[in-house]
Amino acid sequence: MDTALPDLAARNLGGSVLAANDEFFAEKENLIKPGPPVFRPHTFTPKGQEYDGWETRRRRGVPGQDWVIVRLGVPGIPRAIVVDTSFFKGNYPEQATVHGAALAGYPTEADLDAADWIELVPRSPLRGHTQNEFGVETSLRITHIRLTIHPDGGVARLRVHGEPLPDPRDLIGVPLDLAATANGGRAVQASDGFFSPPDNMLQPGESKYMSDGWETARRRGDGNDWAVLRLTAEAIPRVIEVSTLHYKGNSPAGATVWGRTPGTDWAPLLPNTPLLPDTGHRFPVPEPRPVTEIRLDIHPDGGIGRLRVYGPLTTAGRHDLALRWFNALSGSEAKAVLQAHGLAENDAIALLHVRPATQLPAVLRELGRDTFPAPE
Repeated sequence: MDTALPDLAARNLGGSVLAANDEFFAEKENLIKPGPPVFRPHTFTPKGQEYDGWETRRRRGVPGQDWVIVRLGVPGIPRAIVVDTSFFKGNYPEQATVHGAALAGYPTEADLDAADWIELVPRSPLRGHTQNEFGVETSLRITHIRLTIHPDGGVARLRVHGEPLPDPRDLIGVPLDLAATANGGRAVQASDGFFSPPDNMLQPGESKYMSDGWETARRRGDGNDWAVLRLTAEAIPRVIEVSTLHYKGNSPAGATVWGRTPGTDWAPLLPNTPLLPDTGHRFPVPEPRPVTEIRLDIHPDGGIGRLRVYGPLTTAGRHDLALRWFNALSGSEAKAVLQAHGLAENDAIALLHVRPATQLPAVLRELGRDTFPAPE
């Protein structure tokens, strides 16, 4: 189960809860709070005990089910979904179904109603006061999630763990943080994440407190801690920012940054450089080179609030990102993209039959150039 992947729906990544048919007892926005659910006994409102989650009223002979729609903060390919019913013990739903859709721009309620929703998690039983985990088998890029509960009840949190996959048209000609989750970056390996995981470093904005960054346990032996990050695509890092904000007695003494492409050895991007506590650091890369992954070594251990890696995608990187994006579009989306770039309908349909494509269709080659216009 890929629950170690970023939560694409998280509020701190820009996720939002757009609509629900009912939220009588507890508000729908609670579903995507970044922290774990909490319970405070004997906290009553005029509607009853207050719960940290989304809770609908009891259905009394009324057929149907309740639903909520979430816009992902970062579009991507879902790999695992968690329907967390923590503290809902006698009032959790019996079952749940999860659907996903891909919509461009900022869809209206009418657009959501007319969307082509695909099933990600079939109707499945839930247990109360449990993190109910479900694997997802799809190759499609998703922007919105619809959770349906059967027939009613309460859900504390909804987590949508997956591989971030940005629209390449949004990244052309703009300053790019190659490591940011919103741009497709993610942590793939780390020596330690005892206090908090390395993906926290890649969140938007400044860190808010110590647990909002990456922090390792105290190291008692030799060596140092490290994290490997996969960038948006092949790129040339030119500036690296390392923030130790909020880490005062537990910041690393120094940091080293390495880079590589598949099949090559790690090469230095930033030599071992001293770090100060509770400080934002900005370092130019002495010898920029194309890489797809970086490794941040901290000496010997401690906490990093944010890591930013600025630089342009290479031509190969832009083509790779565009190809992954094109292969992850639904059939109707891919057809619309091809036709928008001048391909006849029959030719577009013919191209869809050979997906996943191994190379970018000729009409989309301009995606690999910085002059490609952003979508309207």
